[in-house]
Parts: sequence; C-alpha cells; structure tokens
Amino acid sequence: MNRLAHETSPYLLQHADNPVDWWPWSASAFDEARKAGKPVLLSVGYSSCHWCHVMAHESFEDQVTADYLNEHFISVKVDREERPDVDAVYMEAVQAATGQGGWPMTVFLTPEAEPFYFGTYFPPEPRHGMPSFRQVLEGVRQAWEERREEVGEVAGKIVRDLAQREIGHQGGEAPGEQELAQALLGLTREYDPQRGGFGGAPKFPPSMVLEFLLRHHARTGAEGALQMAQDTCERMARGGIYDQLGGGFARYSVDRDWVVPHFEKMLYDNALLCRVYAHLWRATGSDLARRVALETADFLVRELRTEQGGFASALDADSDDGSGRHVEGAYYVWTPERLCAVLGEADGDLAAQYFGVTGEGTFEHGQSVLQLPQTEGVFDADKVASVKERLLAERAKRPAPGRDDKVVAAWNGLAIAALAETGAYFGRPDLVEAAVGAADLLVRVHLDEHAHLARTSKDGRAGANAGVLEDYADVAEGFLALASVTGEGVWLDFAGLLVDHVLARFTDPDSGALFDTASDAEQLIRRPQDPTDNATPSGWTAAAGALLGYAAHTGSEPHRTAAAQALGVVRALGPRVPRFIGWGLAVAEALLDGPREVAVVGPSLTDEGTAALHRAALLGTAPGAVVAAGAADSDEFPLLADRPLVDGRPAAYVCRHFTCDAPTTDPERLEAALKAR
Repeated sequence: MNRLAHETSPYLLQHADNPVDWWPWSASAFDEARKAGKPVLLSVGYSSCHWCHVMAHESFEDQVTADYLNEHFISVKVDREERPDVDAVYMEAVQAATGQGGWPMTVFLTPEAEPFYFGTYFPPEPRHGMPSFRQVLEGVRQAWEERREEVGEVAGKIVRDLAQREIGHQGGEAPGEQELAQALLGLTREYDPQRGGFGGAPKFPPSMVLEFLLRHHARTGAEGALQMAQDTCERMARGGIYDQLGGGFARYSVDRDWVVPHFEKMLYDNALLCRVYAHLWRATGSDLARRVALETADFLVRELRTEQGGFASALDADSDDGSGRHVEGAYYVWTPERLCAVLGEADGDLAAQYFGVTGEGTFEHGQSVLQLPQTEGVFDADKVASVKERLLAERAKRPAPGRDDKVVAAWNGLAIAALAETGAYFGRPDLVEAAVGAADLLVRVHLDEHAHLARTSKDGRAGANAGVLEDYADVAEGFLALASVTGEGVWLDFAGLLVDHVLARFTDPDSGALFDTASDAEQLIRRPQDPTDNATPSGWTAAAGALLGYAAHTGSEPHRTAAAQALGVVRALGPRVPRFIGWGLAVAEALLDGPREVAVVGPSLTDEGTAALHRAALLGTAPGAVVAAGAADSDEFPLLADRPLVDGRPAAYVCRHFTCDAPTTDPERLEAALKAR
C-alpha cells in the first residue's frame, strides 16, 4: 500500500495498492521533489473515468513502469472532483499547449509546481501516432537531467502566459433584452432540428441551456425557445442516453442521435436534468416530462443516496460482463435472445420492438442499448410496465457498476434543489424528505463553525479539501429551493451564510469578478476563474443566481448589486457563446423579470387554503421567483413581515421592482400573476 491508503477519495483509494509510490497533492510531495531533485508526475482523473482505469491497468499496475517512475519522479495523484482548482489550472495549461484536454490528465511539473510537458492518456506501447508512456517518461527524464535550465525557462514562460489569461472583467451591466435575444438567435443557429440538442458527436445534455430556454419562453412567450427545449428533452428521453428501465441519464451520447451513451451516470447530470424535466412539466404539462422527472428523482434516491443521507458522485461506466472482464455498458445492454430468455418469445419480441433491440445491435458485439425509437404504433401500457419490471429485476442480478461514494457539496446542492421541487410539484413528500436529509448532512458534516464548506465527505467524515466557489453557490441554491418548498426559514439563514462568504472571500471588491477559489485558499500557480459552464453551472454564474435569490428573499441591496455585477460577463459572452454560459443567461432572465417575490400566509402550511396557494406559488413559471410561506407576520422569512390574512383567509402577495400587486386568496389568480408574460 502507498500513501493514498489514508485518503477518503474512492478514486485515490483505487490506486492505493499500485506499485507506484503515489503521493496525494500536498506541500510535502513538492518538498520531497525539491529535496530529491526530481520532476513531478501529476496524474489527474476521477473514479468513473473509463480511460483513467485503462491507463491505471496498463501502466500504474505494471511493476516495471512503477519502478521507473519511483526511481526518477515524484508521482502525485489527484481526484479532479476533490480538487477542481488543481484540475482547472493544469487543464488550462494542457489545452493551451495541445489544443485539447481530457482525462486522465498527465502533466510533468518542476518541484515549484510549474508545468513543462503535457498529455492525457498514453498507451503502454506506441499506438496511432502516440508515443508510449515509457517513451514519454524517458524523454522527460532526459530533458530534466540534461537540459534542466531550458525546462525551467519553458515552465516559467507557461506560468507567465497563464497569468496573462486572467479575465479582464470590469463589472458592467447585466445582459438586457437585446443580448438575451442575440443569445437565443445564436442557439437557434447551432440547434439540431432533426435530433434535438446542439452540435455534433459526442453530444452532451445541454442542461443549463435548457433552463435558459424555458425561462426565456416564460418571460417573453418565444415559442421557438420552448420548442427547442421540448424537442431536445423528448429526444434525450427516448434515446439510449436515458436508462429506459431504471431512470437516470448517462454522461453523454457518443453519437448525434442520443442512441449509444458513455455509460457512466453522474450525480450532477441527473440533478440538473431532473429539475429541467420538472420545469418542462410545469410549463407544458407534458406527461413525458413528468415521467422522466420522477424516474430520475427515484434513480437518485434509490441508487445514489448514501447511508448518511447525502448523494454519491457517480456510477461507473464499466462492470463485470459475467466472465470476470470489466466491460463498458455490460450492465445495460441486451440482445433479442436475452430478452426472450427472460420474457418468453412473445413478450421478448414485443420488448425488442418497443425498445429498438435488433439482431445487428446498436452497440458492440450485436448488443443494443434500450431506447424508444418508435413514434407510431400502439403498445399495451400494462404489458409494457410488466416487461420493464421483469427486465429491471433480471438486470439487478448482473454485477452492478461501481459507485463513487464521495459526497461532493456542490452536486448535492444541485440534487437538493431538484428533489425539493420535484417532490413539491408531484406530491411526493418522500423526495422532499430526501432533499432535507442531504441538506442536513451538508450542515452537520461539511459546514464548520465559521460556515466554511468542505468540498467532500465520505462515510460521514469531511474531507480535507476546502470548498470552491461552486460549492458555496450550488449549496446556497439548494438551500434557497428547500426554504421555498418547506417553509423553513433556517435554510434561508444557511444560504445567507454561504453567499456572504461568496462576497467576502471569492469576489474581487473592485471589479465584482469572481474567483473559483477563496482568497485564503491554497495558492496555486494561478488563481482559477471561469465564468463558462462545463458539465455543471460555472461557480461564477451559479453564485450570481444564489446572490440574486437571496437578495429577493431579504431585500439586501449589496447581494443584488453583486449579482448584477457578476452578470456583466454574461452580457459579453452570452451573444457570442450562448451554449457555454447557459446558467448565466438563465440568471439574467430572472434579473430582467424581477425576480418576483411571493409571500404566502395562512394559519399553517398544512391548512388546505394555505397549501393550495403555496402550491400555486411554487408552480409559477416566472423566472427565478422566490417563495416564502408561513404564518401571517411570522419572523420565519423577511417576506412575511407585515403580510396579514385577508378577511381571515390565507393570502398571497406578489411583488417585484419595489411594487406589489393586491393580495389574493385565489390560487388561480395567483397562478396567473406568476406567468411572466
């Protein structure tokens, strides 16, 4: 066992019995490199990364390779999900040097942590124009030993170049009508009208862009925005990227048609998409959207919830195919013969037709990923339900994909928001309770006495790594959603603690720009900042959304001003690269609309009249609207102050831009008042 045996990250623990003498990222690792006069091999990956496993098996488990590494390098292994700051800084260098990036990320550093040679996956022997990993190691060792001064100059230049890439954000106005219309036009140009989604293969679920499209339609009535969102959601839900038996989405589709997924299932994708489909149902009443939102929520609770009440990070793409080999997708694929063996010939044939399982297969080796390709024909609903139930039971007998039990604060914040709202919309208090359980874990385990967030925990024990901007922002977003759904003001209070840290420790006081790490965090070769979305909302724009929501709840002008300042970057980027700043565009929609502030007062939230108004408020489509519900003149929420009952009856108050409508006791009138147009 090496030094990784004492870590909490499942990814690092996977490498604890490698013959490589791994170090975790630490000052002591670089002290050792200086003392020994050796370069540092930095290897970054994550537990559900297929090619990370491949390179580990080919190279890091190989004794000869390990001996060479141990003699000539200090080897440092990083879980990118635990240290997104380290990942971001060096990935920026990799992309700048090579024009591409990905994981596993392989970077060679000086003992001062300055990068000088880059790559991703390296095979054990030369292949497809790539050098072997051993050739790379020998070349780096030779350069280090024979041209160390030159290596140092290269590394220094790279660090200087990275420093000059800092975003020149000078505040500025948030996007207005014109910029949001330009963003919509840009998305329309990149939209795939035949298949839904944007761009070509590989195709990723555009979760943040879908939220923008739904909000833009709600505010403006733009039918094109709704159509893009609706068609994309339907095509994804019918494709192989969606688990037709167990619910939940895979990370991405390797093709343009959403047929063959990359099979890993991530918490963040499913949290974001669960919320998107719930919001699509709220806007349209779509039965498909309702089904997918609930199935995805049930997947989250059934397969990702940990014993402590939080949500695990991911399920692997690979699993045992029954022969002892770990194969991508083995848990999920079928053949016509296997369907008939489980269901009998008649039902097997029906299942093959319904799910698009063919003799040739849609995946590898004549196997098919289940999808819903048919748009015509009538299938007996009870028969289909029976088929799905039996197939799911049979699939459960297969060796399951591994689970990364690491609880990441940010992604749990996204799950809390999704489960709270989905539970409220569809009358599922168990989902709301699951959201409360995860929020409770974050407060108990991740928050310290100064309201500083730990990035991760495992088995109820907080990890050593500090939370980054997305942790503070997404957890605050989750707490704000939970406050609106439960009527418990304590969640607003916790959100306030987190957004105050955003202002104090992550925001440039002069420009309003946001950094991904706190001012008191470990200093890397560059302080990372990035306003663009990746697989999740950027910390920058997620913080803008949380600041805006908190300001709407409390009337705090500093928080609202900070939100508007942060959105200045969206004004610049939204019209140019709308696909990559979708969450910022969604927050800008909320700012343009108000956002609206809704106070619902009544004897109690279980009172029939109060509950009806509360539900109508939550189902309002006005972008970013905040809801406070409780007893009249309660001090649970600032919005409830001076809000009396009307003629002794429960009432709702709607305000925006310092102007309030007359209170209403009628849920239908409230619903109409919360349609943005």
